[in-house]
Amino acid sequence: MITLSPTPVLETERLTLRAPQGSDWPHWRSFYQSDRAQYVGGGSPEPKPGAYWRAFGHLTGHWVMRGFGMFVFCLKGDDTPLGMTGPWYPDGWPEQELGWTVWSQAAEARLCRRGARAVRAHAFRDLGWTTAVSYIDPDNARSIALAERLGAVRDRGARQPVFDKPCLVYRHSPEAA
Repeated sequence: MITLSPTPVLETERLTLRAPQGSDWPHWRSFYQSDRAQYVGGGSPEPKPGAYWRAFGHLTGHWVMRGFGMFVFCLKGDDTPLGMTGPWYPDGWPEQELGWTVWSQAAEARLCRRGARAVRAHAFRDLGWTTAVSYIDPDNARSIALAERLGAVRDRGARQPVFDKPCLVYRHSPEAA
């Protein structure tokens, strides 16, 4: 039996990071249908009825199944979601991952970086992780740049998840956090 506990809320100087909620759905769907989602399985009109709904359910359900998941990040005092970042480890994933997506063009890259730093510290400190990776599409220059700014190092020997094409794997260490 799965016991639900309150999800944590993380804060940085400028951001509030919280678990996804139902009111985030329209923002997420807009993002997932935009070109901004091309590296995370979106970026086109909905392929099958309900496919985007199921994908959003995967994000919210991860919290129930694992007790952690992707945090929505918003500016403090404004609950408008700007993106997601967080610890990620769905069934069948080769390793624990730190991921991120920026939903809004209004979100600056440094806001995502601040959020990613906060959730990386949370993963190592509160979840007890000793390592984590970020799986990145080789064409996603912005995500590669963010991983490198976070101090992650390319790991050519890491196992790959099953995607349509190989990805780059960047390894995070507690020392970088």
